[in-house]
Amino acid sequence: MKHIPIQPTEPRCPGIVIAALRGGSGKTIFSVGIIAALRNRGATVAPFKKGPDYIDAGWLALSAGRPCYNLDTFLIDTPTIQQSYRRHSRHTDVAVIEGNRGLYDCINTEGKTSTAELAKLLDLPVILCLDVTKSTRTMAAIVAGCVQFDPGLRIAGVVLNHVAGSRHERIVRDSVTRYCGIPVLGALPKLRRQIFTERHMGLVPTYEHQWAQDAVAAIAELAEKHLDLTAISEMIGFRGTERTGRFSLPSDETDVAAGKASPPLVAGDRPRIGVLRDSAFQFYYPENLDALVQAGAELVVTSPLFEDNLPEVDALYIGGGFPETHAARLAKNVTYREQLRQLADEGLPIYAECGGLMYLGRELVLEEGTFPMAGVLPVSFGFSKRPQGHGYTIVQVDQANPFYEIGQFLRGHEFHYSSVRESAEACGPTVFKMERGSGLIPGRDALCRNNVLATYTHIHALGTPQWAPALVARARAYRGSRRKRES
Repeated sequence: MKHIPIQPTEPRCPGIVIAALRGGSGKTIFSVGIIAALRNRGATVAPFKKGPDYIDAGWLALSAGRPCYNLDTFLIDTPTIQQSYRRHSRHTDVAVIEGNRGLYDCINTEGKTSTAELAKLLDLPVILCLDVTKSTRTMAAIVAGCVQFDPGLRIAGVVLNHVAGSRHERIVRDSVTRYCGIPVLGALPKLRRQIFTERHMGLVPTYEHQWAQDAVAAIAELAEKHLDLTAISEMIGFRGTERTGRFSLPSDETDVAAGKASPPLVAGDRPRIGVLRDSAFQFYYPENLDALVQAGAELVVTSPLFEDNLPEVDALYIGGGFPETHAARLAKNVTYREQLRQLADEGLPIYAECGGLMYLGRELVLEEGTFPMAGVLPVSFGFSKRPQGHGYTIVQVDQANPFYEIGQFLRGHEFHYSSVRESAEACGPTVFKMERGSGLIPGRDALCRNNVLATYTHIHALGTPQWAPALVARARAYRGSRRKRES
């Protein structure tokens, strides 16, 4: 597979890619542990997540004390991926990228969108996580196969997960070293308790638990005890000094890591875009928020879980999350819901993704009851135990809407267990024709009403650069019309 390495136009931050043979092998635990432990040793670590992930990225951000940026070669073109890596690792000591799925897993047979492709694109070495459950010498054969499969990829070391004991570790370690010539950089034993709780999207979001910081600290201690951090540091190119004390995050850095810190307020005519942000609505790429600010907006964080009234805003951006786990509280906040519906009727620009789409609907129908939502859109949502949409999407805009031109193709992703309970006819007009993915109804996605556009498809601002300027332009126009009405 042909790749384009980063051109050495400036000194580049040293980095490493953490990969595995499959999903669920421990990449996040190793990535969080290495990031937090290196940070304890004095490193400023730039965290990245490969792929369209929000939850793992939240843990990586928490461990690094700074935002985690996504590098996705399906959503974002090659030059922009490289620029993003350079920009967000500048003025840091180390970059750590957590891969997704298996090392070579991708959407086709050519390697496109794989973790290996990204590692080669950024010219970074790989540490391979091995789940060695009920396996010994076979792991050496697997590692040898990974090395030979693409000689252009640098697998610089392996770490072992779920080791049963010292004898088990010794056999695997000696086999990999002897037959592959690759160092084993540590071995994590089977844990008696689960530090990261699982849920249907993977790891639970850091927003939902106060113990998140303690979990990161515990993983950092495991990394110090079971990984050869000195060898890993030397491999990456970082040589720091040991810090004393256990892992901790100052309160202001915790806010930044969780994405709760608002950009500095800017005086003048910047339109105010409200961002619903709490444990119900938490899935926002940092680049999307950055893009809105760069396009001229002032962001105002608001929450229907903690506030009775919407702040004065010129537009709303409602991201994904888990409104179903907060359905009772969202339904109870009648004032907030009614204000949102009234503003939507008056033409307030609103862009909503997945969880935001559900909140704008009529109701959520769960096993424990039916909960009214904002009622902006004429649809109700039910839930399944299996994903109703999962993976990358490609959509063509084929109907008029407030934010995209007809004929545009957009790349995004979806992951939802919810689905609309109404028929396609009852849903009303949709804006997106699905070229790839499940969408809202067969072959279609995105409901549009007035200046509201709500969709299951998540977009990334670096891959959809027209999105932020369009939302800000609509906000500015709404602000102007509101001022005229008030004057």
